[in-house]
Amino acid sequence: QVQLVESGGGLEQAGSSLRLSCAASGRTFSRFAMGWFRQAPGKEREFVAAISQSGGIKYYAESVKGRFTISRDNAKNTVYLQMNSLKLGDTAVYYCAADYGVVSTTRGSYRYWGQGTQVTVSS
Repeated sequence: QVQLVESGGGLEQAGSSLRLSCAASGRTFSRFAMGWFRQAPGKEREFVAAISQSGGIKYYAESVKGRFTISRDNAKNTVYLQMNSLKLGDTAVYYCAADYGVVSTTRGSYRYWGQGTQVTVSS
C-alpha cells in the first residue's frame, strides 16, 4: 500500500507556471507507475500525465502536451508535474495516482489516489 500527498497548488495568472509535487509513503515507490489526473467542477476526472516506474515512458493528454512535464525522483519518493503556460482551462483539482504494473492513461488502472490539490488559473 502507498499513501500519496499532493502539494504545490494555488492561484496563478494565465501564462504563468506552477509545479505540483506528490510525495509517496513507503519504500516501494520505484515499483509504482504514477499518474496525474484533474477534475474541474461539474466534469469527469480526466487524465493529465503518467510516468513509468523508471521514468523512461511518459504520456500526456493532448490538452497539456508541450506545456506540462511529468517527472519523478525515486530517491525522494516524489513525482512532479511542472505546468507552464497555464490556461484558464487548467483550473481543477489535481490528483496524484499510483499503481503497480504498466503505466496507463486510464483512471481505472490506478488503485491509490491522493486527496488532491487545487489549481486555479485567473485571467
